[in-house]
Amino acid sequence: MNRFPDNPWFLSLPQVQADALLAAAQPMRLAAGQVLYRQGDLIGPATAAFFGVTRGNLKLSILHSDGKEGILAVIEPGNWFGEVALLDTTLRRAHTAIVLDDCELAAVNAGSFDILMREAAFAHAIARLVAGRLRLAYEALAGQALQSTRERVARRLVMLAHGDLTQAASGRPHITSSQDNLAMMLGVSRPTLNKELQSLAREGALSLRYGRIEILDMERLRAAGSPASPEPMPGA
Repeated sequence: MNRFPDNPWFLSLPQVQADALLAAAQPMRLAAGQVLYRQGDLIGPATAAFFGVTRGNLKLSILHSDGKEGILAVIEPGNWFGEVALLDTTLRRAHTAIVLDDCELAAVNAGSFDILMREAAFAHAIARLVAGRLRLAYEALAGQALQSTRERVARRLVMLAHGDLTQAASGRPHITSSQDNLAMMLGVSRPTLNKELQSLAREGALSLRYGRIEILDMERLRAAGSPASPEPMPGA
């Protein structure tokens, strides 16, 4: 569990609550390709848990009616998830969680989570976690409606460099997500994605390598993900 101190949300917890969270967690091991839970599953106290990732990666995805998969997020080591299901166990799962590579989790069951939530400091921390994820979801929806494909690609690359859910202060120099997965995150075709990546590579923002994308100029990439400033009105 030594990966959690690297996570900004975990670092924000008072030491007492951080220790209590780790003490309540039970280890889980999942193999690559295994489904942790599936879209449409009924949520209940016996199946819901607050999960922390100590090793490996998972993806959260939704399956559309036409059979196409949309990836919502990649969950990396250090992140916690599953809190929404524990806050309302009367619903069904809105997405599927699948293990991308052999994974180790720390799972806090519903009963232990309820006990932790009785402490105001922990409850406030969970509220901040939910609010932060809601903000990211709103920003993604706004991007789909208002941004160009190029801007959306660049913005998602910046997010992945900082950890898709982690959003650490410092960015990594490379992204290991495949182009297939990145295309599913953005809801675009692989050829469309590759066209935008090649354009960003020609501009010196990134370099395409086998199995990864190297970030060469984070500020250039960040600028590419920002909407262009509107032209001034004549006479303004």
